[in-house]
Amino acid sequence: MQGAFTHLTRLLLASAACVLGAAALTFAVDPLQLFRPSRLIPAFYSEDTRVQNAGLIRSQPFDTAFMGTSLAIHFRQSDIDRALGVRSLKLAMTGSNSRQQAFVLEQAIDRGARRVIWAMDDFIFIDAADIEADPYLSVDLYRRTTKGVASYLFSAAMAKESLFALLRSVPLLREPLTRASPYLPVKFALADIDDIYALARDFDVARDYNAKKTLAAFAYITSPVRSRFLGEGYGFEAMVRHFERDAAGLIARHPDVTFDIYFPPYSILQFVAMRDASPGTLKIVTDLTAHIARRLTQLPNVRLHDFRALEAVTHDLDNYSDVIHHSPVVDAMVLRWLASGEHRVDPKAPLAPLEELKAQVETYRVER
Repeated sequence: MQGAFTHLTRLLLASAACVLGAAALTFAVDPLQLFRPSRLIPAFYSEDTRVQNAGLIRSQPFDTAFMGTSLAIHFRQSDIDRALGVRSLKLAMTGSNSRQQAFVLEQAIDRGARRVIWAMDDFIFIDAADIEADPYLSVDLYRRTTKGVASYLFSAAMAKESLFALLRSVPLLREPLTRASPYLPVKFALADIDDIYALARDFDVARDYNAKKTLAAFAYITSPVRSRFLGEGYGFEAMVRHFERDAAGLIARHPDVTFDIYFPPYSILQFVAMRDASPGTLKIVTDLTAHIARRLTQLPNVRLHDFRALEAVTHDLDNYSDVIHHSPVVDAMVLRWLASGEHRVDPKAPLAPLEELKAQVETYRVER
């Protein structure tokens, strides 16, 4: 009996030593750079932006935060910096909602962002879980609470990432492991922060962005068996509440921060799909846009830009991979427009771009 107890004690001690050793390794390597910028070991980054952003906000120097959904995810920080003369931090998150975006932006502002560039999609304001209970974004990790730090340090996945980072820092192993990292079960595989969720520099634009794909996507979402999804989650009163809380509320709390907010240039087919298959959704979107435009143009620290009625871009279906996601060519245009102030909404006529868009949608006919 005594021998069994001794073996059990040794097993428990050995297990505790392993757990503590793994936690110590994660703390020392800090793959997320949650405690300090990486210096002794080369930094690598993950495309899991909801987690990675917590470390970027803590470790990177920046004066401008760039936020959006998948419509803004492929921008490169270096392009933003060059076009706008800023030091940016891209925090865009695919499929993110306004609660997540506002929370992350607040963390960035608290860490020194004096300017926010925000690609504001209408669908970010659909109903979502309260940020404190959000299963996809850990507020404790961002806030570095005891719970958040413990979940990070005692994570087996982070211990694995730390061990791999340590091995990759060995000169003889660095090159082969860096080349192999995209094919290995590790998340922190990007050596350049500029490559986080960016398309490859030799990307073939015409292959994935063309009218054939855009029209196929239009046919898919307007099919009678799928068209009901066009309005899923859309409700005018709830979306206005979410805008007021997450966007207008954030802006009001930070009057010393400049907000450049823009409506992304969806293809015209996004609105035509609603017109033909879900007209109630189209009315919600246009009414919501009207409310947002009126509110934002009255706030002194906001510059609102509307790129949705630019016919030369939005009617050229070769610019899109589906009805909303535009190509890197359009990314560059967006940055030029933001830099020049072209297409900025006039506070004296906040609904003028919307009225132009509505006229285009009403008359547009799809050529199949």
